[in-house]
Amino acid sequence: MSAETPAAGGQFTLRRQQFRAWRGTRPFWAGLFVLLSGLPIAYFPYANLQIGHLTLAMATTAGAGSLIIGVLLVVLGVSLWFQKHVRVFAGVAAILLALVSIPVSNLGGFLIGFLLALVGGAMAVAWAPGAPPAGQLATHAAEGTGGAPEATDHDTTVIKPVDGLDAPNDLSGTNPANGANGRHSAG
Repeated sequence: MSAETPAAGGQFTLRRQQFRAWRGTRPFWAGLFVLLSGLPIAYFPYANLQIGHLTLAMATTAGAGSLIIGVLLVVLGVSLWFQKHVRVFAGVAAILLALVSIPVSNLGGFLIGFLLALVGGAMAVAWAPGAPPAGQLATHAAEGTGGAPEATDHDTTVIKPVDGLDAPNDLSGTNPANGANGRHSAG
């Protein structure tokens, strides 16, 4: 097999390319960081860490608050993946939850969860959908699956008369030609 011969397109390659295309249309890395930030925030208040023969119990009275913050961050991370239009809300909420986790959850999961949530939230707010490649635009135009339907009249600056009459389209109700005589009706 030479360098010019393309590799056989197997199932793994196809799935990897599909995942890559899916990942490129949403704030994937922001969602991953926000999701991962919830894990240390929710875990450390309930963990019993072993250091040699010393058991360090991190159970605090704010354990329930830590669990709620951690679960909310995980949910925000997943929503960034599957509901990309909520990216600004999810990003701002992740940043606010990260700030709240500092006093509530052992310095935000020993600063690990705090930093991950700040970076992920900032990435979510800053993310913007990219323009599709030129090949996709030509494909959508040929298929007719683009956005809005094509307009039949491209000149929309001048209002054309209705039914061939010479009166302009005045929908305000103040034109004497439509019988309103300047009076508006309330019903």
